[in-house]
Amino acid sequence: MPFEAHSNAELLKRREAAVPRGVASAAPVFASYAENAEVWDVEGNRYIDFVGGIAVLNTGHRHPRVVAAAKAQEDLYTHTSFQVMPYAPYVELAERLNALAPGDHAKKTLLVTTGAEAVENAVKIARAATGRPGVIAFTGGYHGRTLLTLGMTGKISPYKKDVGPFPSDIYRAPFPSARDGITVQDALTGLRNLMLTDAQPERIACIIIEPVLGEGGYVPVPSDMMQALRALCDQHGIMLIADEIQAGFGRTGKWFAIEHSGVVPDLITVAKSLAGGYPIAGVIGRAEVMDAMIPGGLGGTYGGNPVACAAALAAIDVIEEEGLLDRSTVMGEHFKTRFAEIGARSAPYRMWDIRGLGGMVAVEFVTDFATATPDADLTKRVVAHALKRGLVLLSCGLHGNALRIMTPLTASDAIIEEGLAIFEEALQAAVAEQQA
Repeated sequence: MPFEAHSNAELLKRREAAVPRGVASAAPVFASYAENAEVWDVEGNRYIDFVGGIAVLNTGHRHPRVVAAAKAQEDLYTHTSFQVMPYAPYVELAERLNALAPGDHAKKTLLVTTGAEAVENAVKIARAATGRPGVIAFTGGYHGRTLLTLGMTGKISPYKKDVGPFPSDIYRAPFPSARDGITVQDALTGLRNLMLTDAQPERIACIIIEPVLGEGGYVPVPSDMMQALRALCDQHGIMLIADEIQAGFGRTGKWFAIEHSGVVPDLITVAKSLAGGYPIAGVIGRAEVMDAMIPGGLGGTYGGNPVACAAALAAIDVIEEEGLLDRSTVMGEHFKTRFAEIGARSAPYRMWDIRGLGGMVAVEFVTDFATATPDADLTKRVVAHALKRGLVLLSCGLHGNALRIMTPLTASDAIIEEGLAIFEEALQAAVAEQQA
């Protein structure tokens, strides 16, 4: 397999000179080659990938069918701009997404390039459809790094630090939290109180929520919470937006995580694993809502790039034909079981919570079980020790003390077990180091 004529140290030095520090990298090594759930760096070192490009690679690195579809499209044309001369792959992908999204109503899809762009457009569409300005988001939610999406994102560091002020008419509601003793009823009471004190319902265009918090710690929204949000939106004529950027396309064992609740949203934002590693995103919604914008009000020069559209069509085929939705469910249960075994054997009471839907799993570390005090230091040490041993992990959560599993759904059982063995070694080393 090919390796570049560089060292990680050399490239790291060049990176520090050429790239702003605000673009952080979790690993100080540089990728050279990848295959399914494995990556090799420029020095030939092998890593098992439990991150998948931050949940982008549900179909694995370089899935042959996805790559073949992209290459075939590249031989025809790579760009015309859909706003200038449209092309079939955009329409075909919109049709597939409309069919996959929950609900038996007519739907339409807008294709863009990034997740934040999808969220911005979803809010814009909701405002146009309702004639209202307000947006309600939730504590711990992550919706992007642009100014509007940062306003909705419910975590300061590192995303919002020192870059305000943020747009107006954005309100924050509490998210149910076992750690903080916030029940679903408490969260709904807080939301209703918000509507009494600050967020006038008649001025709210949309409520946006991740069906499973991403950066916020891989915490699923309880089904009764989601159902209550749907009822509240219906009561006040508010659009319900499911932000499925990270949770979609099989990550939770369903095409969309909101399907676990039985709730049908008005708008869904998508990106990440939609195209198996190629940059594309979108908004799927009720046809009449999506048509609220006048011609020219939606779009973007690169939106719905034809190569990415072709890759997305192939990735959807792969998810369907290889049974990756069922695979996600099986994989998630296996991770939960193995984490519980490892936690009991390696570091009793340090794993305060093991949670998730399907293959979207997280384990949270604490200093002790009695107080459940978040232990971001231990989490950081586990990530570092895992990387040294050839396993790529990534943390998340408001307190930075959770590890999230985003392993490609195509990963073999043998690769997963090898990775879990490394994780156990890394956890033991991290605990010993911390206690030394």
